[in-house]
Order: sequence, then structure tokens, then C-alpha cells
Amino acid sequence: MLKEFKEFAMRGNVLDMAIGIIIGAAFGSIINSLVNDVIMPPIGLLLGKVDFSNLFLTLHEGKIAGPYSSLADAQLAGAVTINYGLFINTIISFLIIEFAVFLLIRSINQLQKKEEATPAEPTTRECPFCALEIPIKASRCPYCTSKLDRPAD
Repeated sequence: MLKEFKEFAMRGNVLDMAIGIIIGAAFGSIINSLVNDVIMPPIGLLLGKVDFSNLFLTLHEGKIAGPYSSLADAQLAGAVTINYGLFINTIISFLIIEFAVFLLIRSINQLQKKEEATPAEPTTRECPFCALEIPIKASRCPYCTSKLDRPAD
């Protein structure tokens, strides 16, 4: 059973999937930093110095009574909160990741179209006497034995 598991784990698809998950997690942390540290501060500044990560709604006060100046203060007090600012950050992160994946897939599709667009050199031709496919460099048809003109190289 251990041998079968080792064979399964070392298959190409499983390794590719594991690498994809690891890269995806790293990419997600980069995007989270981009959203939280680069994109949201200017947006918050434009909207009147709002820090989206500190937007929350208190449902029930904690041990220390509110109002709370930040989400961290509310959580320290044990308050029950709805953290809609963090949700906004998560939605923006998702949209950025989705757009990046779209650009990646779009570029891969364009590369595949270019590969498909370049036709391969023909390796066969049709015998003018019997109309069967023969090698392009043939000087005599293997089917009807007719003598053929060699194509120009």
C-alpha cells in the first residue's frame, strides 16, 4: 500500500497540482498585500480617510463597553462584530486575482492560436495517377508504380 501511495504521489498530475497550490497561496498573499498596503490606502484617502479594515458593526459589546476606535480594540474587548471592511478588502483581492488569472489564460490562449496558425510542412502528396497519399519525396508511386516528377525542394 505504501508503494502504491508513493507511485500516486509521484505522478506528474499530483506534483503539478501541488506546485500550483503552493504558487497560488503565495500569489494570494502577494495580492492581499497589494490590496491592503497599496490599493486600499489611496481609496480610503479619497473617501475621506477611511480605513476599510476598521469598518465594522458592533452587534454585542464585550467586557469593556464601547464605542471602539478600531476593530482590534473591539476584538480585545470581546465584542461581537460584523467586519464588513475586511469583507470589502477580500472582494477587491478576489477581483484582482480573477483579473490576473484572466490575463494569464488570455495570453496562453493567444500563444496556442499562434501555434495553430503556423501550418506544418506537408509530408505527403497525392499521386496524380491513382489519387492515393504518397510520401512527398517519392519518385514512383508505391500503389500504382507510376513514375512521378519529384517536387522542387
